[in-house]
Amino acid sequence: MFGFLKSSLPAEGEQTPTRSWAERLKAGLARTRAVIAAPLASLFTRAKIDDELLDELESTLIAADCGVAATQGLLDELKARVKKDKISEPAALKGVLVDLLAQALTPLEAPLFLDPAHRPFVLMVAGVNGAGKTTTIGKLAHRFRGEGKSVVLAAGDTFRAAAREQLIAWGRRIDVPVISQEGGDPGAVVFDAIASAKAKGVDVVIADTAGRLPTQLHLMEEIAKVRRVIQKAEPSAPHEVLLVLDATIGQNAIQQVQAFDKAIGVTGLVVTKLDGTAKGGVLAAIARVCPKPVRFIGVGEALEDLQPFSARAFAEALFA
Repeated sequence: MFGFLKSSLPAEGEQTPTRSWAERLKAGLARTRAVIAAPLASLFTRAKIDDELLDELESTLIAADCGVAATQGLLDELKARVKKDKISEPAALKGVLVDLLAQALTPLEAPLFLDPAHRPFVLMVAGVNGAGKTTTIGKLAHRFRGEGKSVVLAAGDTFRAAAREQLIAWGRRIDVPVISQEGGDPGAVVFDAIASAKAKGVDVVIADTAGRLPTQLHLMEEIAKVRRVIQKAEPSAPHEVLLVLDATIGQNAIQQVQAFDKAIGVTGLVVTKLDGTAKGGVLAAIARVCPKPVRFIGVGEALEDLQPFSARAFAEALFA
């Protein structure tokens, strides 16, 4: 049965963070930084900048999953800067690399804007199973509530009972209503959520969808159908189509972005689990091959560990 499920239970783990975002970002990227910073530290102490140093730098960046194209682009720009600025000391390369990486990642830096002209503002959230999709939805809802907005969650993953239960648990934790249905059509759940939000003057609807692998073409069509249902409920929606990516998959993220974009028109990315991988360089590959805006990145389990993406802060954290 459709309905609102609410609870005033206190949110778990919502203590005031003791570390700044910069500190949490640096800690969250520790595994990737270990792949990059440690090898580079020895390179920066070399006596000169030569082909051997550049080759080792290339291997280091590829090991962090920056991808061949992005790595080559960074190296080409680095060589140009070395020549232009007459840089001879390897130690000076660190600052240049930070600048170049930040520059390469800048196209991804585009914070999510909840346009008040759309009420409700409808977010459709997609991703493969295990990417952290439902947790991301809970954290986003918490964030929007902190900004003074009312939020409704739509449990559109009706194929996996655990997903529905997990979303309901998040709703209880952060005191946000969840519209759900046991089994049935996911489009109907999302349609009902939007209708209810309109009737109640709610600011934001976040619609969960069932996890899909890009290779499951018939299932990808089902998620495309949910998008069409959203448009029937509100012709201007969805106003944002977020794809949640698990950073631990590295270069496979490129294929996911391309496949989901073809099916549902991805407008933004959320990159999760950066704290659990040494493949944080994949953002450079995304910027080079399929530059979709990265709305948020996640570096931990805490509610505050999901934050808007900053190209400069990310680059500095990697090389710190």
